[in-house]
Amino acid sequence: MPELPEVETVRQGLAPVLEGRILRRVDARRPDLRIPLPKRFAERLTGRRVERLTRRAKYILAHLDGDEILLMHLGMSGRFTVRGRLVGEFVHDAPSFQDALGPHDHIVFETDKGDSVVFTDHRRFGLMTLLTTNEAERHKLLSGLGPEPLSDEFSVGFLNGALKGKRTPIKAALLDQRIVAGLGNIYVCEALWRAHISPKRIAATVPGARARLLVPAIKRVLQDAINAGGSSLRDYKRANGELGYFQHSFAVYDREGEPCRTKGCKGRVKRIVQAGRSTFFCAKCQR
Repeated sequence: MPELPEVETVRQGLAPVLEGRILRRVDARRPDLRIPLPKRFAERLTGRRVERLTRRAKYILAHLDGDEILLMHLGMSGRFTVRGRLVGEFVHDAPSFQDALGPHDHIVFETDKGDSVVFTDHRRFGLMTLLTTNEAERHKLLSGLGPEPLSDEFSVGFLNGALKGKRTPIKAALLDQRIVAGLGNIYVCEALWRAHISPKRIAATVPGARARLLVPAIKRVLQDAINAGGSSLRDYKRANGELGYFQHSFAVYDREGEPCRTKGCKGRVKRIVQAGRSTFFCAKCQR
């Protein structure tokens, strides 16, 4: 599943195409994704102006005129592709555009500039719904989320308090979206390696010196991944169709048996399973 850097990269790719534009036409080519689309979905979006795009955890929020928000989630395999005059891939008025849409191209947004954004989702685990601006913070998909890891709110002091007394492994704690929003398996593994903390360490033992290493490690690995366009594994592509490149910088993730990249460490990357997910780490330098 795309994690925070991938979702942020997609948001950045869509912003120049959608922000300030009017949705001239919306084509919902099926009635549902992971959940049913809202009633009159295409009709309610047609003619609306996209004021801005933001991100909350792994959700993209299109803020519309009229105080409504289009909330979108990529799911396991969803992706947005920009097509039209902006990138020159298709001309919208040409018959070939509709012919080029495939069976998994479920939602098409066309703007008043003549560009389109196509949402493709082979597994249909993605999600789109509409909510009012006033109810956003209270909405069931957003209300329980912890702070954004790249925000000032996510600090050593906050993490110390959030982990106090927690008897779960630190990796499981960081994957808990109520503690910090948007972190996933890849970047938790990478951040723990950078902070030299074992993923098996009990979370309650992290506050203090280890938290002072972990918080900046989380922020740096996420920002590095965003700068690299995210990590392209399986289905993920950026909005312009290009791949992300951060997978070439993985220190531990998916590197089982390879030498640890910590300077002076002669250990090798191990793989274990925690809560049904693969965890990659160096047992020698991560304690």
